[in-house]
Amino acid sequence: MSRAARLGAFFIAALTILVSGIFIIGGKQYLFSPTYRLSTHFSNVVGLDPGADVRIGGVHAGSVRSVELPSKPTDKITVWMDLDRSNQNIIKQDSLATIETEGLLGNEYVAISFGSAGGSNVADGGTIGSLPPLEMAALFKKADLILDSSQAALSNVTVVTANLSSISSKINQGQGTIGALINDKKIYSQLDQTTAGLRDTVIKAQAGVGDFQENMEALKSNFLLRGYFKNRGYDNSADLLKNQIATLPEGEPLKTFTFDSKQLFDKVDSAKPKNQKSLRAAGQFLADNEFGVAVIVVSTGTAGDMQKDLTLTQARAMVVRTYLVDNFGFDDTEVKTLGVGKKLGDDAGGWGKVEILVYPPETTVPSGPQSVTERR
Repeated sequence: MSRAARLGAFFIAALTILVSGIFIIGGKQYLFSPTYRLSTHFSNVVGLDPGADVRIGGVHAGSVRSVELPSKPTDKITVWMDLDRSNQNIIKQDSLATIETEGLLGNEYVAISFGSAGGSNVADGGTIGSLPPLEMAALFKKADLILDSSQAALSNVTVVTANLSSISSKINQGQGTIGALINDKKIYSQLDQTTAGLRDTVIKAQAGVGDFQENMEALKSNFLLRGYFKNRGYDNSADLLKNQIATLPEGEPLKTFTFDSKQLFDKVDSAKPKNQKSLRAAGQFLADNEFGVAVIVVSTGTAGDMQKDLTLTQARAMVVRTYLVDNFGFDDTEVKTLGVGKKLGDDAGGWGKVEILVYPPETTVPSGPQSVTERR
């Protein structure tokens, strides 16, 4: 071979090597550095081509080796990637791959997320999960729908504004009820007079209620009608609940005093007391002994109106408490009442019973509601 032929062959070989090197470097095939291979799967690669970038945390770390279509319509597209082995400890089994775009119209690339610190490393030839890529066409379609909706909303606002303008114009012209009220002073004056009349009526009614209450208090003091209120044993029903409790305290009583209501009250349906001396033993016990709380429990027979019997037992309990507090020296804050109304087994000829339950020191009054029959 002549010298010229050898020189030509040398230049051709050098040019071939140079061109191959350019393609290899341009394809980022990591010819001179150790790599490992991973795969992932997508339903749509939105134009991703072999040779595209693979980035980890936004940093170039490899390239797409191939994009393989599935053999069945139900399978996904497989993307094979060659990655620099130096980042193998960053990618874990729980890392995820997604296809992203540089800008709005740039090239697609694969972005891989960092794995968790305690996750397992991926092996050469392994597979990681993926997230569906964002398709710009779908995004533009949604933007068009939003713009269409906005235009429809603006049209509705225009229609509403026109209607409000029409209504305002009619009101200014005195049309309709509101227009008449605003523009016709005579109608306004009549309405104002009617409102003033209603206000005066309400004031008079309130004054009448006040006068009625004052009259009732005066009647209570009237010599001829005083007996009516005394027959009930109390004047004000609000006093019945001042010392009322919801349920009995926990534990067993230290001492129990039991009386038939017939011993203490003059009528079967009255709280007017009689023979209160029967309560002296109970009062003396409270005065001579330390106790936590004493509860006066009153019940009626099973006949009669339930609500009336409940009020009657509350009144009787209050009357018994008043006698004990007024005649014996002890802390009256420790004496409570509990009118329970009807109670089976406590008929006592229709009169009912009165019980004084004395509980030991440090006993507290319960705060929660609970029936008496449940505690006894």
